[in-house]
Amino acid sequence: MPSPEATFAALTDGNYNWWGNALVTGTEIFAGYFLALVVGVVLALVFTWSKPLEQLFLPLLVSLNMIPKVALGPLIIVWFKYGIFPNSMMAFSICVFPILLTTARGLREIEPDLLDLVRALKGSRWQLFMKIQLPGSLPYIFSGMKVAAILAVAGAIVGEFLGSDKGLGYLMLQVQVTLDTPAMFMAVILITLIGVVLYGMVMLLERLLVAKDARLD
Repeated sequence: MPSPEATFAALTDGNYNWWGNALVTGTEIFAGYFLALVVGVVLALVFTWSKPLEQLFLPLLVSLNMIPKVALGPLIIVWFKYGIFPNSMMAFSICVFPILLTTARGLREIEPDLLDLVRALKGSRWQLFMKIQLPGSLPYIFSGMKVAAILAVAGAIVGEFLGSDKGLGYLMLQVQVTLDTPAMFMAVILITLIGVVLYGMVMLLERLLVAKDARLD
């Protein structure tokens, strides 16, 4: 175990390019996360609007989610080579499903009478979604977003472990060879800080958009 002084002293070593590697890892995490957020919410909405599509595609998505993400890593590398994009896809693949499931549940929890009222007033599907379904399902969406924020960090780092030429996960593999434990601990701290920033952003957005009495604690 390195001392705290030795760990933070490693941060001053320019050979590790801490800023550049942290930027790469942060980009992978945030890109994969926000792509998962968009895709998860859109798919949940589609499944809510169309029962046949849900019955057709949801079992397939569940089956795909059962595949260990480590097993997908080599395939993603073969398809997309090394770089930020394949690692972002790894983060996306591991955190899209919680957002999809919680959003779909939230959309279904809306009072049927309220939906019928909007339909009776000739409201469009888009108006129904924006005015009723989206505000009502926000606590569920944020519940999935918080889980996905944690998983996105793990997904990006797994991608860097499997195949990458930059990033904090890649750096950890390099310093492991020389048993440079202070640098390894510093990389873990920076990865954790990136995850905390993402989770904090989600929490802040939840406080701004969701009424206090409607949050799912």
